[in-house]
Amino acid sequence: MVAPRFGFLLTAMVTPFEESGSLALDAARDVARYLIAQGNDALVVAGSTGEGSSLSDREKLDLFAAVAEAVTVPVLAGTSSSDTAHSVALTSRVAATGVAGVLATTPAYARPSQRGIAAHFGAIASSTPLPLMLYDIPVRTGRKVATATTVQVVRSHANVVALKDASSDLVSAAATKAELGEALDLYSGDDAMLLPFLAIGAVGLVSVAAHWAAPEFAALIRSAHAGDWNAARVLNARLAPSCTFETSEMYPNPLPSKAAMRALGFAVGQCRLPLGCGDDELDQAARDVVTALAATRG
Repeated sequence: MVAPRFGFLLTAMVTPFEESGSLALDAARDVARYLIAQGNDALVVAGSTGEGSSLSDREKLDLFAAVAEAVTVPVLAGTSSSDTAHSVALTSRVAATGVAGVLATTPAYARPSQRGIAAHFGAIASSTPLPLMLYDIPVRTGRKVATATTVQVVRSHANVVALKDASSDLVSAAATKAELGEALDLYSGDDAMLLPFLAIGAVGLVSVAAHWAAPEFAALIRSAHAGDWNAARVLNARLAPSCTFETSEMYPNPLPSKAAMRALGFAVGQCRLPLGCGDDELDQAARDVVTALAATRG
């Protein structure tokens, strides 16, 4: 198997903040280096886990540059908003920061038609020479990207090379992969759905829980690609508590990821509003999850 452009395992990185709420670039560099040392092949910066909707354009550009400078692996810049013109304007500036690609997300809140979604993605793709990963996450955007839409965008724009699918719609994802084949690197965008996504042809995962569980996710992906599905299922079961922990109604993502990184000793701070701060109960749960998983590594 030819290694995918962005690798097999990517983490959608949290964005560290100071106690004052300002961007903590030194901590971001530290987190980025740690994630790569743990087995991640690439990083996504300022996505939903990175609180991209709460960052200014200036903060995003500074963050992209800091992380891209800190690591030698691909860094994907989250540049999308509900405003296509704004998304295009920001995307056109990110190549200068040293990132290797762009994460283009379905516009939230606007709930456009499939034609509108295709035009949004197309405008972003046309604004940069960088390769794009499309991001389909209906729970956040209110719209599912149809297979026909993805196919149209990929075939119309040579720099659209990957799809992060967080829709949990295996039928649609399988149809998209079957239609596009090697022209599209398919990634699960949901940690809990990694195993079935690998079974339908996904190359890997864009993860949340790989902040603290990268070795296990990397091993699961390797096992599946090697055809050792028994080992993959064992690893999937081992990862289940982390997948459950990473988001909930009480503590939505990225509150748990930031708690886990604090448990690992990183000064990532709290989340900005509207997510707000975690609490002692969350911090204890994070310590429990991180410690229990580490204990299984022997």
